[in-house]
Amino acid sequence: MTNPTVAEYTLRRLAALGIDKVFGVPGDYAFPVNDAAEVIDGLEWVASANELNAAYAADGYARIRGAAILSTTYGVGELSALNGVMGSRAHRLPVFHIVGMPSERIQHLRLITHHNLGDTRYDRFQEISASACCVSAVLTPDNCIEELERVIREALRQSMPAYLVISQVNGVMPVIGTPVSGVPLAEVTRRRSDPTELAAAVRAILAKVAAAQRPVATVTTMTARYGVAGKAADFIRAANLPVMLTPNDKGVLDESLPQFIGMYSAASSRPPEVRDVVAQADLILDIGGVMLTELNTGLWGDVLDTSGAVCIHDDWVRSGTDVYLNVAIGDVLDALIADVAPRERESGPLPTELELTGAGDEPTSSANFYPRLQRRLRSGDTVVIETGTCMAYLNTMRLPAGVGAEGQGLWGSIGWATPAAMGIAMAKSTGSVAMAKSTGSVAMAKSTGSVAMAKASAGRTWLVTGDGSHQLTLNELAVMGRYGVAPVIFVLNNGLYGIEDVISARGHAYDDLAPVNYHLLPEAFGCTGWLTRKVGTVAELDAALDAIDAHDGAAYIEVMIPDEESQPLPDDVIDRGYKLRTPGGH
Repeated sequence: MTNPTVAEYTLRRLAALGIDKVFGVPGDYAFPVNDAAEVIDGLEWVASANELNAAYAADGYARIRGAAILSTTYGVGELSALNGVMGSRAHRLPVFHIVGMPSERIQHLRLITHHNLGDTRYDRFQEISASACCVSAVLTPDNCIEELERVIREALRQSMPAYLVISQVNGVMPVIGTPVSGVPLAEVTRRRSDPTELAAAVRAILAKVAAAQRPVATVTTMTARYGVAGKAADFIRAANLPVMLTPNDKGVLDESLPQFIGMYSAASSRPPEVRDVVAQADLILDIGGVMLTELNTGLWGDVLDTSGAVCIHDDWVRSGTDVYLNVAIGDVLDALIADVAPRERESGPLPTELELTGAGDEPTSSANFYPRLQRRLRSGDTVVIETGTCMAYLNTMRLPAGVGAEGQGLWGSIGWATPAAMGIAMAKSTGSVAMAKSTGSVAMAKSTGSVAMAKASAGRTWLVTGDGSHQLTLNELAVMGRYGVAPVIFVLNNGLYGIEDVISARGHAYDDLAPVNYHLLPEAFGCTGWLTRKVGTVAELDAALDAIDAHDGAAYIEVMIPDEESQPLPDDVIDRGYKLRTPGGH
């Protein structure tokens, strides 16, 4: 029996991880990969509007399934996708970026082709694209089997993108050697622990927790990336530790847990008492590695001091000045769950629902939109949060039980959320999804295990985006319509780049947007059966939300909000955070 081609084998091996979509844009150099995607059982080609959107969609898909495939062509295609792939690296997502390359004959003859700079440097773009990834390989018939295993292993170990090059000629040639049969991602062992180091690390953590009078824990998205968010929640329950999240980590933990005290973000903490809890803590237990950025923790840390914290990373633990190496985070959590004694603790801050405001003919605003959104979310739903003011407002919401959230607070590329929502919706609604075995983790692919999940039970995908961000990638609406993706989309229209208006002085023309009748776009893009509305009053918003609940399909709601909502930040925050002045004035 003839072995599969390099392109076919590569896609089949990656599909074995549980991936059922290839996001991309076709191109002549990538035709072998494009063709292979059409003939492999259980794999579907998703033709995105452009390569950047494809990368964003793959990013969203990987957040749910644990990994994704992105396909582009040489030069113009791969470079267009680069921003999205960099975002996946920042947020630790294994996206396998497969790039079609001009043939070796062209390269050896030093011929100049299209998508080239007019020279014969055919490795020029490889250097650039590979820099966005943790591992790369040029696949050929004789190395494909071995190299692909190396790449898969490293991409999953580091939870980062991988770069794979397949040429026009090599892509259609059979692999040499014995193909490897893959296993689903949930069955892949990413890291192994040294027993002695593991035992010492667990003893140190338990001793710190037992001795602490005012401990507080935080759980980060890295627990999701390594499939242990459910274990982290189980440990929080077993230890009865107060736990908070930071904005980057929203959705990784069920916010209905009785141990959940709210969102820490310096002066913007919700409820405000969370900041006091952190400031007064004699132990911070950091599960996953909190990201100390100006937007996440308030100008590089505020009162959140992790220098003396106990930090459980993916394969190492720091307890004060002691470091324990080669200890897998899943093994650490298993041991902690088995041995920790539950604490007696006083009741702490209690996050509550946002107050419901506004009625009737009152104009719509963020103040009356987000409380209403909060009350419509149901277990199994996922909220996709666009970067900017949307993220700031959504961070004030306590998510109902079983509701997940996904954002891009670190990389912060506006426009990400619309294609990412498509990828997330696709990942949730088809095939085999990694779901939480524990009720502590609410989003799919945030714990180990893989179960078949019917489309009807997957929960809705809600996208909240601003008009400025949406304009960058709204052509992906046509792709959603083509593939029957059914998100619930809210476009908050204030006519400007709201987040830039917050950072800058008011009134700059460069923050203004071209006017768009957003609610007309689904029809223009061929999206059939979509519920569309434009709302400008609270009564209209309430009616639209009722219609969404009664509608079995996609919804697209344009919500008018006043531009004066975007208030400039205090001067000291702008100086420190955006003019790069330190607290000491340097």
